[in-house]
Amino acid sequence: MGESSASEPLTEELLKELLAAPDPVSFAEEHGIAHRTLSEYLNQLLDEKGLKRSDVVHAAGINDTFGYQIFKGQRGAGRDKVLCLALSMGCDLIETRRLLQAAGVNELYCKDRRDAIIIFCIDHGYGLQRTDEELYRLGEETLGE
Repeated sequence: MGESSASEPLTEELLKELLAAPDPVSFAEEHGIAHRTLSEYLNQLLDEKGLKRSDVVHAAGINDTFGYQIFKGQRGAGRDKVLCLALSMGCDLIETRRLLQAAGVNELYCKDRRDAIIIFCIDHGYGLQRTDEELYRLGEETLGE
């Protein structure tokens, strides 16, 4: 599964450029690479997908105030909450991985049974409710409350 589009260089190509660069800062500046916060990426996804924050927060089963604070960058979110948001936004595996990275939490790991189920569900376009049903059916802890 590749992570590049026609306009985005392959990771291998970027790695070669990074190793050939005089220093990592100039490489990052040249390619516009910066640490993206969870709130920045959540809001970017909202815009790209044409979604409303209130709808996503509600679908994710997150308290309105807490959800508002996550999107404003005033509070962080744990791994399961980030996954709830990703599933509620219809994120694909790459977007979900990037959300988890931005949140500073562990990424999905296919050798973990629960994570493998979540990966399968995301890849098949399941929403939060159907993912939780699969987790429950297979004897794993659900994401929602």
